[in-house]
Formats: sequence, structure tokens, C-alpha cells
Amino acid sequence: MSAATEYHLPDGPIGLEGPVVRPAPGTLPLRGDLAHIALAGRYLAAHYVVPQPRAIGPEGAALHLIPRDDSDVVVQLDAGTAIEALDYAGDWCWATCGPEGPSGYLRTALLAP
Repeated sequence: MSAATEYHLPDGPIGLEGPVVRPAPGTLPLRGDLAHIALAGRYLAAHYVVPQPRAIGPEGAALHLIPRDDSDVVVQLDAGTAIEALDYAGDWCWATCGPEGPSGYLRTALLAP
């Protein structure tokens, strides 16, 4: 896997003016509690995450809307696809293909070592 992607970190205070339209689930890497660091100047979140570069393992992986095997699949990712891990909880990883998405949950066992 290649070196980590560098993202511009905002300088000074971060603020938003006026209403912001919330993106559809499965699009941008934005949840109520977390957001990708690249979204810091565009969306307000309690915490911003610098992603961990990872890759999909040899079996490929489905990126789900919620961390359940029977949930809607956002996209099917091929083996070797580069992703950015944002959060881990139990057997699931919240990940994105980049700061513009798509984003969702996949089983951590499906990540390359």
C-alpha cells in the first residue's frame, strides 16, 4: 500500500455560517459523532478523524450503510481497493474510499493484514 495521503488541515478557528444540507447516508464520510478531517471546513462534527490507510483483503468486501450483514450495500469493493479507516467498533470498521466517499461499514476481517 502506498504512503498515507496528506490532507490540508484548517488553519485557525473552524466555523460554519447558515444552514448546511446534510448529505445522504453512504455518501460523504460524516456521522453525527465523527467526520473525515478533510470535511472540517464544510461540516460540523464533534470529532474529526485523520484516516488510517488500509486495503481490502483478497475476498473483497461489501460497504454497508449500517454495521449489519443484512443492511443495504453502498458499494462492493474489490480485493486490493485502497480505503481509509475512520473508526473501529467490534467486528466492524467505518471506512471511506476518500473524503468525497462513498462511506460505510465493512467487516474488519475483510481488510488486508
